[in-house]
Amino acid sequence: MCGRFTYRLTWPEIVRLYRLPLDTPARNTQPRYNVCPTDPIDVVVERDGTRDCVSMRWGLVPYWWSKPLKELKLATFNARAETVTEKPFFREPFKHRRCLIPASGYYEWHDTAGGKQPYHFTRRDGEPVTIAGLWDRWRNKAGGGETITSCTMVITEPNDFVRELHDRMPVILEPDQFEPWLSGEAGVEALKPAANDVLRRWPVSKRVNSSKAPADDPTLMEEVELQETAGLESLGRR
Repeated sequence: MCGRFTYRLTWPEIVRLYRLPLDTPARNTQPRYNVCPTDPIDVVVERDGTRDCVSMRWGLVPYWWSKPLKELKLATFNARAETVTEKPFFREPFKHRRCLIPASGYYEWHDTAGGKQPYHFTRRDGEPVTIAGLWDRWRNKAGGGETITSCTMVITEPNDFVRELHDRMPVILEPDQFEPWLSGEAGVEALKPAANDVLRRWPVSKRVNSSKAPADDPTLMEEVELQETAGLESLGRR
């Protein structure tokens, strides 16, 4: 699964990469190095052929949820590609409410003799990582009419590069896939692992293991030297 990511995009980068209208009001984006589930995140949506960047809760709440939000115990920040057309939480958004989730990179963990070792994955070409997403809007009919717009990342099987460390990876879309994904033209065939040469990775501090690590700390994504075993050394920056 993908349960933590980094975000260092500037507003000009967002406008350029996602082809937002040039007259879209600029936003003061802030770098974040420990984005966690239930945090608000930037999401790109398309309405009537026009794209916009909006804030959503990371962790999807389906429109039909009838109980208090605190009773939603399922982890809905990821949607598995293999079941996205079947699971009640995701099948309706897959048909009608898709989005793009921009990130600078994401963290994944590898089980070692010394505990879980986090790694930071990012694109080799230096471009942002664009993850296929779904969104929904929930209204609390039982308590004051609160409305929450939320989203989830679609995850899939790993490519060979990621499989060395973990058994899942986010669905990473290339620019020519943005429009087919947002419009609904692309189906489940688009939910494939990225090619082996798309990503690079490096080990980072185990301070990332805590969701309470400060999001404004850039040292969280800095490379660290592995000490556990010689075998792990070979899994460093590649």
